[in-house]
Amino acid sequence: MNSDLVPDDLWERTAPLIPPRPPRRHRFPGRKPVDDRTALAGIVHVLRKGVSWADVPAERIGCSGVTCWRRLRDWTEAGVGDRLHEALLVELRRADLLDMDDCAIDGSHVRALKGGDNTGPSPVDRSRPGSKHHVIVDRHGTPLAVSLTGGNWHDVTQLIPLLDAIPRIRGRRGRPRHKPKRLYADRGYDFRKHRRLLWARGIVSKIARRGAPHGSGLGKTRWVVERTFAWLHQFKRLRIRYEIRADLHQGLLQLACLIICLRRFHTSF
Repeated sequence: MNSDLVPDDLWERTAPLIPPRPPRRHRFPGRKPVDDRTALAGIVHVLRKGVSWADVPAERIGCSGVTCWRRLRDWTEAGVGDRLHEALLVELRRADLLDMDDCAIDGSHVRALKGGDNTGPSPVDRSRPGSKHHVIVDRHGTPLAVSLTGGNWHDVTQLIPLLDAIPRIRGRRGRPRHKPKRLYADRGYDFRKHRRLLWARGIVSKIARRGAPHGSGLGKTRWVVERTFAWLHQFKRLRIRYEIRADLHQGLLQLACLIICLRRFHTSF
């Protein structure tokens, strides 16, 4: 069961990044802590199935949902997901599976049932509380950076933050890559200020013009970001935000991106 949820290649990359637990100093310290791989399997189970933490099948997974939630909290605060994402992007570039010349950016609304940080009245859901997933992807749809904002935030507010969040990706001879050559986006990003900011960074802006008729041809390249959102929302826990803490939902979003990056090497996961 756990090997299906956490394959060996995912665990081999994750294990070195998990911070060690403090030593047990008492003579009778009580029950031994749950294995980290077992806890990660429970987190992936929640991410895929969309069940609540209380409904994690402890007899099948090997630990309770509370333990999985605590490990997710600790690993998110320790930045395990960010470091693993950067390591996977380096591997992808080394294997010539990453194409950063053409990138695309977009945002997607999700409902936030319990509120919390980074929520707001969603303009596409009758002002119900919602959040927004923002992602920038390469030409193949590989997520380079993700962010979470309130549902009432405009897409363009995350244009520069997402570009800044792209790590310096090594793996090839020469300087590490940290920005695209061309950036594709829809009409929501068509602001003169942000076009100038992209130009100052040496990025060619391929943004649809507001007011112009449809059929510009940009969709032939920009469709990959829409497919990436479809991949992300295959993970049922991301379709609706249940976490009150924004960092925990961001951690689950990051984990989904890691799995998508890992699928670039093979399609069995």
